Amino acid sequence: MNLSEAFDTTWNFLRGGGFFMALLGLCSLASLTVILMKSISLTRLRILPDQLGQEVERFEHYLESDNLEQLQREFARGDNSLARLCSVALNNAGRSQSEVKEAVQSSAREEIVKMNAGMSVLDVVITIAPLLGLLGTAAGLITVFADLDDKDNIGRGIATALSTTIVGIAIAVPSVIAQSIFNRRIETFSARLEVLLGRVVSACHQHVFFRNQ
Repeated sequence: MNLSEAFDTTWNFLRGGGFFMALLGLCSLASLTVILMKSISLTRLRILPDQLGQEVERFEHYLESDNLEQLQREFARGDNSLARLCSVALNNAGRSQSEVKEAVQSSAREEIVKMNAGMSVLDVVITIAPLLGLLGTAAGLITVFADLDDKDNIGRGIATALSTTIVGIAIAVPSVIAQSIFNRRIETFSARLEVLLGRVVSACHQHVFFRNQ
């Protein structure tokens, strides 16, 4: 089978699904867009760079040696979630520990909302793509069984009707896999951010406390 024949076969397969295949095409486009967007945004470089994470682990040492200038500049640039949240913690240093925690937690919730942006679209696609496929199949079968006199057309009609179910499942499966991967990334990043920010808040509070003694 040459390229032209393969294209014609695929086009006829998709066209056989009719209106429901068009809706499935929109679902596929939405899912692909979200997957590409999350693949770019949910990276260590944008959320929690390894090098900055290592420096934040040594935050107490930088604080005790009064050598925070370079680290503060990295925080101020706000190139990633960790930098932005650490900047919030430093900007609120000097207030009570509970107030600093509240400020950091509020900003952290905002960062988590950003990390989850678009995930609801995957939820919708995973739910409705198989249902649209089944609906297209049911509608196709009604058309097939409406004309049972044409025996040769029944087999072809059923195969065409089932095409929407195949496409619906084919869209849902990679969407489920992508959703699982992204959710795991968000959980991992969130837990690591919580640990690092806890160290920053605690170090700032202790430093201010002992300085005031």
